[in-house]
Amino acid sequence: MRLVVQRVTEASVTVENEVVGSIGNGLMVLVGVEQEDTEKDAIYCADKLSKLRIFEDENGKMNLSVIDMQYDALLVSQFTLLGDARGQNRPGFTQAAGPEEADKLYELVCKRVTDNGIRVQKGVFRAHMQVALVNDGPVTILIDSRKRF
Repeated sequence: MRLVVQRVTEASVTVENEVVGSIGNGLMVLVGVEQEDTEKDAIYCADKLSKLRIFEDENGKMNLSVIDMQYDALLVSQFTLLGDARGQNRPGFTQAAGPEEADKLYELVCKRVTDNGIRVQKGVFRAHMQVALVNDGPVTILIDSRKRF
């Protein structure tokens, strides 16, 4: 499972000209589910995201989490994070999980992040979405459940 985590001052996702999720300060997170991912991958990523210390403390050091700041998270499923363009110019998506499994694990990540005390907004699974954000810093972090250690 791959997460692209961006620290933002605002973010929103729009489907068919309707805003379906928006946050102020917090985390904009793109979630990609891989074929071999399990509930363990989802829990690992959700917990890592919840505890990730990428907000500045009073000394200007990235030492605080989204929980510490009492900010929100906007989570958007994005299978293209599993795109592989190593051998060609058009990426292949054979490593992406099928829709049913991907949705199940995406929803588990959302639930676990919520259970960790973070207010979560979501995109619409399998919809064509427009995502807007203001990256703060910029700060962008990758979380990959295959690269835990």
